[in-house]
Amino acid sequence: MRGRRKGGLSAPLRPEGDDDPFSLWSHSEAWLERMAERNYSETSLSAARWALKMFLDWAKERELSSPDQITKPILESYQGWLYRYEKKDGERLSVRTQRARLGTLQRFFSWLCKSGFLMANPAADLELPRKPYHALPKALNAEELRRLMGQPDVTDPLGLRDRAILETLYATGMRRGELVSLDLEDIDLKASSVHIRKGKGGKGRLLPLGDATVRWLEAYLERSRPALSMGEGERAFFLSGYGERFNPNYLGNWVSKTIKAAGIEKKGSCHLLRHSCATHMMENGADIRLIQRMLGHGPTRYHADLHRSEPRSPAGGLREKPSGRTSKADLKKPGNTAMFESMNAAQVIEEIDAMPAEERDKVVIHLGRMQERLFHEKQVEVAERRLEDLENGLTETVSHEEAMRMVREG
Repeated sequence: MRGRRKGGLSAPLRPEGDDDPFSLWSHSEAWLERMAERNYSETSLSAARWALKMFLDWAKERELSSPDQITKPILESYQGWLYRYEKKDGERLSVRTQRARLGTLQRFFSWLCKSGFLMANPAADLELPRKPYHALPKALNAEELRRLMGQPDVTDPLGLRDRAILETLYATGMRRGELVSLDLEDIDLKASSVHIRKGKGGKGRLLPLGDATVRWLEAYLERSRPALSMGEGERAFFLSGYGERFNPNYLGNWVSKTIKAAGIEKKGSCHLLRHSCATHMMENGADIRLIQRMLGHGPTRYHADLHRSEPRSPAGGLREKPSGRTSKADLKKPGNTAMFESMNAAQVIEEIDAMPAEERDKVVIHLGRMQERLFHEKQVEVAERRLEDLENGLTETVSHEEAMRMVREG
Protein backbone atom coordinates (compact mmCIF):
# COMPACT_ATOMS: atom_id res chain seq x y z
CA MET A 1 0.00 0.00 0.00
CA ARG A 2 1.72 3.14 -1.18
CA GLY A 3 -1.00 5.66 -0.31
CA ARG A 4 -2.09 8.69 -2.23
CA ARG A 5 -1.41 12.36 -1.98
CA LYS A 6 -4.05 14.61 -0.48
CA GLY A 7 -5.84 17.14 -2.58
CA GLY A 8 -9.14 18.24 -4.02
CA LEU A 9 -11.10 18.76 -0.81
CA SER A 10 -9.65 22.21 -0.11
CA ALA A 11 -10.38 23.64 -3.57
CA PRO A 12 -12.18 27.02 -3.47
CA LEU A 13 -15.98 26.88 -3.77
CA ARG A 14 -16.34 30.26 -5.52
CA PRO A 15 -16.10 30.17 -9.35
CA GLU A 16 -13.59 32.47 -11.01
CA GLY A 17 -15.00 35.94 -11.65
CA ASP A 18 -17.78 35.64 -9.05
CA ASP A 19 -17.68 38.75 -6.81
CA ASP A 20 -21.26 38.70 -5.56
CA PRO A 21 -21.16 38.73 -1.73
CA PHE A 22 -24.70 37.29 -1.59
CA SER A 23 -24.20 34.34 -3.96
CA LEU A 24 -24.50 30.71 -2.93
CA TRP A 25 -20.74 30.37 -3.12
CA SER A 26 -20.08 33.37 -0.87
CA HIS A 27 -22.57 32.14 1.71
CA SER A 28 -21.09 28.64 1.58
CA GLU A 29 -17.62 29.93 2.38
CA ALA A 30 -19.03 32.06 5.20
CA TRP A 31 -20.83 29.04 6.68
CA LEU A 32 -17.68 26.90 6.56
CA GLU A 33 -15.76 29.69 8.25
CA ARG A 34 -18.43 29.83 10.94
CA MET A 35 -18.11 26.06 11.46
CA ALA A 36 -14.36 26.46 11.88
CA GLU A 37 -14.95 29.20 14.46
CA ARG A 38 -17.19 26.79 16.36
CA ASN A 39 -14.32 24.30 16.54
CA TYR A 40 -15.65 21.67 14.14
CA SER A 41 -13.04 19.04 13.30
CA GLU A 42 -11.08 19.01 10.04
CA THR A 43 -12.93 15.84 9.09
CA SER A 44 -16.33 17.53 9.51
CA LEU A 45 -15.19 20.61 7.62
CA SER A 46 -13.82 18.55 4.72
CA ALA A 47 -17.03 16.51 4.49
CA ALA A 48 -19.17 19.66 4.51
CA ARG A 49 -16.98 21.36 1.88
CA TRP A 50 -17.16 18.33 -0.40
CA ALA A 51 -20.95 18.08 -0.05
CA LEU A 52 -21.37 21.81 -0.77
CA LYS A 53 -19.04 21.69 -3.76
CA MET A 54 -21.06 18.88 -5.31
CA PHE A 55 -24.30 20.83 -4.89
CA LEU A 56 -22.81 24.15 -6.07
CA ASP A 57 -21.41 22.53 -9.23
CA TRP A 58 -24.86 21.08 -9.93
CA ALA A 59 -26.50 24.47 -9.30
CA LYS A 60 -24.03 26.30 -11.53
CA GLU A 61 -24.89 24.04 -14.48
CA ARG A 62 -28.53 25.11 -14.01
CA GLU A 63 -27.69 28.81 -13.59
CA LEU A 64 -28.74 28.86 -9.95
CA SER A 65 -26.49 31.29 -8.10
CA SER A 66 -28.59 32.89 -5.35
CA PRO A 67 -30.03 31.28 -2.18
CA ASP A 68 -33.51 32.70 -2.86
CA GLN A 69 -33.59 30.79 -6.16
CA ILE A 70 -33.45 27.46 -4.30
CA THR A 71 -36.84 25.93 -3.56
CA LYS A 72 -37.95 22.58 -2.21
CA PRO A 73 -38.74 21.20 -5.71
CA ILE A 74 -35.23 22.19 -6.82
CA LEU A 75 -33.70 20.37 -3.84
CA GLU A 76 -35.85 17.33 -4.60
CA SER A 77 -34.54 17.45 -8.17
CA TYR A 78 -31.00 17.48 -6.79
CA GLN A 79 -31.90 14.56 -4.53
CA GLY A 80 -32.99 12.59 -7.58
CA TRP A 81 -29.74 13.50 -9.34
CA LEU A 82 -27.77 12.22 -6.34
CA TYR A 83 -29.69 8.95 -6.48
CA ARG A 84 -28.79 8.45 -10.16
CA TYR A 85 -25.21 9.77 -9.87
CA GLU A 86 -22.51 7.25 -10.82
CA LYS A 87 -18.92 7.38 -9.62
CA LYS A 88 -15.91 6.73 -11.85
CA ASP A 89 -16.12 3.01 -11.14
CA GLY A 90 -19.76 2.93 -12.26
CA GLU A 91 -21.11 2.47 -8.72
CA ARG A 92 -23.87 4.66 -7.37
CA LEU A 93 -23.60 6.62 -4.15
CA SER A 94 -24.61 4.67 -1.07
CA VAL A 95 -27.74 5.70 0.81
CA ARG A 96 -25.54 6.75 3.70
CA THR A 97 -23.58 9.11 1.43
CA GLN A 98 -26.77 10.54 -0.08
CA ARG A 99 -28.15 11.22 3.40
CA ALA A 100 -24.90 12.89 4.45
CA ARG A 101 -24.83 15.18 1.38
CA LEU A 102 -28.46 16.20 1.82
CA GLY A 103 -28.02 16.62 5.58
CA THR A 104 -25.25 19.14 4.92
CA LEU A 105 -27.61 21.16 2.73
CA GLN A 106 -30.27 21.09 5.45
CA ARG A 107 -27.84 22.55 7.97
CA PHE A 108 -26.54 25.10 5.46
CA PHE A 109 -29.98 26.46 4.57
CA SER A 110 -30.99 26.41 8.23
CA TRP A 111 -27.99 28.66 8.96
CA LEU A 112 -29.00 30.99 6.12
CA CYS A 113 -32.43 31.40 7.72
CA LYS A 114 -31.03 31.97 11.21
CA SER A 115 -28.62 34.54 9.79
CA GLY A 116 -31.42 36.45 8.08
CA PHE A 117 -30.40 35.73 4.48
CA LEU A 118 -33.53 33.67 3.75
CA MET A 119 -37.12 34.09 4.89
CA ALA A 120 -37.92 30.38 4.69
CA ASN A 121 -35.86 27.20 4.72
CA PRO A 122 -36.39 25.25 1.45
CA ALA A 123 -34.76 22.17 2.98
CA ALA A 124 -36.82 22.11 6.18
CA ASP A 125 -39.33 19.51 4.93
CA LEU A 126 -36.97 17.64 2.62
CA GLU A 127 -37.46 13.89 3.14
CA LEU A 128 -34.14 12.06 3.25
CA PRO A 129 -33.73 8.54 1.88
CA ARG A 130 -34.67 5.85 4.37
CA LYS A 131 -31.80 4.19 6.16
CA PRO A 132 -31.15 0.73 4.72
CA TYR A 133 -31.20 -2.34 6.95
CA HIS A 134 -27.72 -3.54 7.79
CA ALA A 135 -27.22 -7.06 9.06
CA LEU A 136 -24.97 -7.31 12.08
CA PRO A 137 -21.38 -7.95 10.98
CA LYS A 138 -19.65 -11.12 12.07
CA ALA A 139 -16.34 -10.87 13.84
CA LEU A 140 -13.27 -12.46 12.30
CA ASN A 141 -12.32 -15.82 13.76
CA ALA A 142 -8.78 -16.91 14.67
CA GLU A 143 -8.09 -18.53 11.28
CA GLU A 144 -9.33 -15.49 9.36
CA LEU A 145 -7.19 -13.20 11.50
CA ARG A 146 -4.16 -15.38 10.82
CA ARG A 147 -4.75 -15.19 7.07
CA LEU A 148 -5.32 -11.44 7.18
CA MET A 149 -2.17 -10.73 9.19
CA GLY A 150 -0.18 -12.92 6.81
CA GLN A 151 -1.07 -10.87 3.72
CA PRO A 152 1.60 -8.11 3.95
CA ASP A 153 5.16 -8.98 2.87
CA VAL A 154 7.04 -8.05 6.04
CA THR A 155 10.41 -8.26 4.28
CA ASP A 156 9.48 -5.04 2.45
CA PRO A 157 9.27 -1.64 4.26
CA LEU A 158 5.72 -1.05 2.97
CA GLY A 159 4.64 -4.56 3.92
CA LEU A 160 6.14 -4.24 7.39
CA ARG A 161 4.25 -0.98 7.89
CA ASP A 162 1.03 -2.60 6.66
CA ARG A 163 1.39 -5.45 9.17
CA ALA A 164 1.95 -2.92 11.98
CA ILE A 165 -1.21 -1.05 10.91
CA LEU A 166 -3.35 -4.21 10.92
CA GLU A 167 -1.98 -5.27 14.30
CA THR A 168 -2.70 -1.84 15.78
CA LEU A 169 -6.26 -1.68 14.43
CA TYR A 170 -7.12 -5.11 15.85
CA ALA A 171 -5.27 -4.77 19.16
CA THR A 172 -6.79 -1.40 20.10
CA GLY A 173 -10.12 -1.24 18.25
CA MET A 174 -9.39 2.35 17.25
CA ARG A 175 -11.10 4.03 14.31
CA ARG A 176 -9.28 4.59 11.03
CA GLY A 177 -9.38 8.36 11.51
CA GLU A 178 -7.79 7.95 14.93
CA LEU A 179 -5.02 5.77 13.52
CA VAL A 180 -4.04 8.15 10.73
CA SER A 181 -4.05 11.03 13.24
CA LEU A 182 -1.44 9.38 15.47
CA ASP A 183 1.82 11.30 15.87
CA LEU A 184 5.18 9.93 16.97
CA GLU A 185 4.73 11.18 20.53
CA ASP A 186 1.30 9.51 20.86
CA ILE A 187 2.72 5.97 21.12
CA ASP A 188 4.87 5.04 24.13
CA LEU A 189 6.32 1.61 23.41
CA LYS A 190 8.12 1.44 26.77
CA ALA A 191 4.81 1.91 28.56
CA SER A 192 2.97 -0.23 25.97
CA SER A 193 0.32 2.42 25.45
CA VAL A 194 -1.14 4.65 22.75
CA HIS A 195 -2.75 8.03 23.39
CA ILE A 196 -5.75 8.95 21.25
CA ARG A 197 -5.60 12.70 21.72
CA LYS A 198 -8.67 13.66 19.75
CA GLY A 199 -11.09 10.86 18.97
CA LYS A 200 -14.66 11.11 17.78
CA GLY A 201 -16.37 14.07 19.39
CA GLY A 202 -13.01 15.49 20.45
CA LYS A 203 -12.61 12.94 23.25
CA GLY A 204 -9.21 11.53 24.14
CA ARG A 205 -8.32 8.20 25.74
CA LEU A 206 -5.33 6.02 26.62
CA LEU A 207 -5.22 2.48 25.23
CA PRO A 208 -2.97 -0.46 26.15
CA LEU A 209 -0.83 -2.31 23.61
CA GLY A 210 -0.11 -6.03 23.71
CA ASP A 211 3.41 -7.43 23.54
CA ALA A 212 3.00 -8.69 19.96
CA THR A 213 1.73 -5.31 18.76
CA VAL A 214 4.61 -3.54 20.49
CA ARG A 215 7.12 -5.77 18.69
CA TRP A 216 5.59 -5.01 15.28
CA LEU A 217 5.56 -1.28 16.01
CA GLU A 218 9.21 -1.41 17.13
CA ALA A 219 10.12 -3.19 13.91
CA TYR A 220 8.22 -0.58 11.89
CA LEU A 221 10.01 2.32 13.59
CA GLU A 222 13.39 0.65 13.20
CA ARG A 223 13.25 -0.71 9.65
CA SER A 224 10.28 0.79 7.80
CA ARG A 225 9.57 4.37 8.81
CA PRO A 226 13.13 5.66 8.17
CA ALA A 227 12.86 4.31 4.59
CA LEU A 228 9.50 6.08 4.07
CA SER A 229 10.31 9.40 5.72
CA MET A 230 11.04 12.33 3.41
CA GLY A 231 12.22 14.63 6.20
CA GLU A 232 12.10 15.28 9.92
CA GLY A 233 9.18 17.70 9.66
CA GLU A 234 6.46 15.01 9.31
CA ARG A 235 5.30 13.89 12.77
CA ALA A 236 2.73 11.32 11.61
CA PHE A 237 3.43 7.90 13.12
CA PHE A 238 2.32 5.91 10.07
CA LEU A 239 3.63 7.25 6.75
CA SER A 240 2.35 6.64 3.23
CA GLY A 241 4.65 5.76 0.36
CA TYR A 242 4.98 9.51 -0.25
CA GLY A 243 6.25 10.11 3.27
CA GLU A 244 2.99 11.82 4.32
CA ARG A 245 0.10 11.17 6.65
CA PHE A 246 -2.48 8.71 5.33
CA ASN A 247 -5.85 9.66 3.89
CA PRO A 248 -8.51 7.85 6.03
CA ASN A 249 -10.59 6.82 3.00
CA TYR A 250 -7.59 5.33 1.26
CA LEU A 251 -6.66 3.38 4.38
CA GLY A 252 -10.19 1.98 4.64
CA ASN A 253 -10.23 0.93 0.98
CA TRP A 254 -6.86 -0.77 1.35
CA VAL A 255 -7.96 -2.73 4.44
CA SER A 256 -11.10 -3.83 2.59
CA LYS A 257 -9.03 -5.06 -0.38
CA THR A 258 -6.63 -6.86 1.94
CA ILE A 259 -9.52 -8.66 3.63
CA LYS A 260 -10.78 -9.85 0.24
CA ALA A 261 -7.26 -10.87 -0.81
CA ALA A 262 -7.06 -13.07 2.30
CA GLY A 263 -10.07 -15.03 1.05
CA ILE A 264 -12.38 -13.65 3.77
CA GLU A 265 -15.96 -13.31 2.58
CA LYS A 266 -17.09 -11.09 5.45
CA LYS A 267 -17.64 -7.51 4.35
CA GLY A 268 -15.95 -4.61 6.09
CA SER A 269 -12.67 -2.80 6.50
CA CYS A 270 -11.22 -1.04 9.55
CA HIS A 271 -14.55 -1.27 11.38
CA LEU A 272 -14.53 -5.05 11.00
CA LEU A 273 -11.24 -5.20 12.93
CA ARG A 274 -12.66 -2.80 15.52
CA HIS A 275 -15.76 -4.98 15.85
CA SER A 276 -13.63 -8.14 16.11
CA CYS A 277 -11.50 -6.59 18.85
CA ALA A 278 -14.55 -5.71 20.96
CA THR A 279 -16.28 -9.05 20.36
CA HIS A 280 -13.24 -11.13 21.28
CA MET A 281 -12.68 -9.07 24.44
CA MET A 282 -16.29 -9.60 25.50
CA GLU A 283 -16.19 -13.32 24.75
CA ASN A 284 -13.07 -13.63 26.92
CA GLY A 285 -14.75 -12.03 29.92
CA ALA A 286 -13.84 -8.33 29.64
CA ASP A 287 -16.18 -5.94 31.42
CA ILE A 288 -18.54 -4.25 28.97
CA ARG A 289 -17.75 -0.83 30.47
CA LEU A 290 -14.04 -1.37 29.80
CA ILE A 291 -14.83 -2.28 26.20
CA GLN A 292 -17.00 0.80 25.86
CA ARG A 293 -14.19 3.05 27.09
CA MET A 294 -11.66 1.40 24.78
CA LEU A 295 -13.95 2.04 21.83
CA GLY A 296 -14.20 5.69 22.80
CA HIS A 297 -17.80 5.62 24.02
CA GLY A 298 -17.18 5.75 27.78
CA PRO A 299 -19.02 8.48 29.75
CA THR A 300 -17.01 10.38 32.35
CA ARG A 301 -19.77 10.18 34.95
CA TYR A 302 -20.60 6.48 35.07
CA HIS A 303 -18.54 5.66 38.19
CA ALA A 304 -20.89 7.72 40.34
CA ASP A 305 -23.97 6.31 38.63
CA LEU A 306 -22.86 2.72 39.21
CA HIS A 307 -22.66 3.16 42.97
CA ARG A 308 -25.85 5.17 43.34
CA SER A 309 -28.36 3.30 45.45
CA GLU A 310 -31.75 3.08 43.77
CA PRO A 311 -34.46 0.42 43.51
CA ARG A 312 -34.49 -1.62 40.35
CA SER A 313 -36.32 -4.65 39.06
CA PRO A 314 -34.62 -7.91 37.96
CA ALA A 315 -35.14 -6.72 34.37
CA GLY A 316 -32.69 -3.91 34.92
CA GLY A 317 -35.05 -1.21 36.16
CA LEU A 318 -37.71 -1.67 33.46
CA ARG A 319 -41.41 -1.48 34.18
CA GLU A 320 -43.14 -4.78 33.52
CA LYS A 321 -46.76 -5.56 32.73
CA PRO A 322 -48.65 -8.07 34.95
CA SER A 323 -48.03 -10.67 32.24
CA GLY A 324 -44.31 -10.37 32.92
CA ARG A 325 -43.55 -8.96 29.48
CA THR A 326 -41.91 -5.59 28.99
CA SER A 327 -44.19 -3.02 27.38
CA LYS A 328 -43.47 -1.62 23.94
CA ALA A 329 -43.12 1.83 25.50
CA ASP A 330 -40.38 0.55 27.81
CA LEU A 331 -38.52 -1.06 24.92
CA LYS A 332 -38.09 2.40 23.40
CA LYS A 333 -36.89 4.01 26.63
CA PRO A 334 -33.20 4.97 26.99
CA GLY A 335 -31.45 2.52 29.27
CA ASN A 336 -33.48 -0.52 28.23
CA THR A 337 -31.49 -3.75 28.38
CA ALA A 338 -34.22 -6.35 27.80
CA MET A 339 -33.48 -6.18 24.08
CA PHE A 340 -30.06 -7.77 24.72
CA GLU A 341 -31.36 -10.94 26.38
CA SER A 342 -31.53 -12.93 23.13
CA MET A 343 -28.32 -11.46 21.62
CA ASN A 344 -24.82 -12.89 21.54
CA ALA A 345 -21.72 -10.87 22.42
CA ALA A 346 -21.14 -9.64 18.86
CA GLN A 347 -24.72 -8.43 18.50
CA VAL A 348 -24.63 -6.58 21.83
CA ILE A 349 -21.45 -4.74 20.82
CA GLU A 350 -22.87 -3.74 17.43
CA GLU A 351 -26.19 -2.60 18.90
CA ILE A 352 -24.50 -0.41 21.52
CA ASP A 353 -22.07 1.02 18.94
CA ALA A 354 -24.99 2.21 16.79
CA MET A 355 -26.87 3.96 19.60
CA PRO A 356 -26.98 7.75 20.14
CA ALA A 357 -24.49 8.83 22.80
CA GLU A 358 -27.07 9.68 25.50
CA GLU A 359 -28.96 6.41 25.12
CA ARG A 360 -25.75 4.40 24.83
CA ASP A 361 -24.42 5.71 28.14
CA LYS A 362 -27.61 4.76 30.00
CA VAL A 363 -27.72 1.29 28.47
CA VAL A 364 -24.10 0.58 29.42
CA ILE A 365 -24.74 1.75 32.99
CA HIS A 366 -27.69 -0.66 33.26
CA LEU A 367 -25.67 -3.52 31.79
CA GLY A 368 -22.90 -2.85 34.30
CA ARG A 369 -25.39 -2.96 37.17
CA MET A 370 -26.83 -6.22 35.90
CA GLN A 371 -23.35 -7.72 35.66
CA GLU A 372 -22.51 -6.62 39.23
CA ARG A 373 -25.81 -8.00 40.58
CA LEU A 374 -25.29 -11.37 38.89
CA PHE A 375 -21.78 -11.58 40.30
CA HIS A 376 -23.11 -10.77 43.79
CA GLU A 377 -25.82 -13.44 43.51
CA LYS A 378 -23.24 -16.00 42.43
CA GLN A 379 -21.04 -15.20 45.43
CA VAL A 380 -23.98 -15.57 47.81
CA GLU A 381 -24.85 -18.91 46.23
CA VAL A 382 -21.30 -20.19 46.74
CA ALA A 383 -21.23 -19.04 50.38
CA GLU A 384 -24.58 -20.67 51.16
CA ARG A 385 -23.43 -23.91 49.53
CA ARG A 386 -20.28 -23.92 51.64
CA LEU A 387 -22.37 -23.28 54.75
CA GLU A 388 -24.71 -26.14 53.85
CA ASP A 389 -21.74 -28.48 53.35
CA LEU A 390 -20.40 -27.46 56.75
CA GLU A 391 -23.72 -28.14 58.47
CA ASN A 392 -23.94 -31.55 56.78
CA GLY A 393 -20.45 -32.43 57.88
CA LEU A 394 -19.12 -32.58 54.33
CA THR A 395 -16.35 -30.05 54.89
CA GLU A 396 -14.32 -28.49 57.68
CA THR A 397 -12.44 -25.95 55.61
CA VAL A 398 -14.60 -22.99 56.55
CA SER A 399 -15.92 -21.87 59.91
CA HIS A 400 -19.56 -21.16 60.59
CA GLU A 401 -18.83 -17.48 61.26
CA GLU A 402 -16.79 -17.11 58.06
CA ALA A 403 -19.54 -18.66 55.94
CA MET A 404 -22.16 -16.38 57.49
CA ARG A 405 -19.94 -13.36 56.91
CA MET A 406 -19.57 -14.38 53.26
CA VAL A 407 -23.35 -14.63 52.91
CA ARG A 408 -23.89 -11.23 54.49
CA GLU A 409 -21.13 -9.47 52.57
CA GLY A 410 -21.54 -11.28 49.25
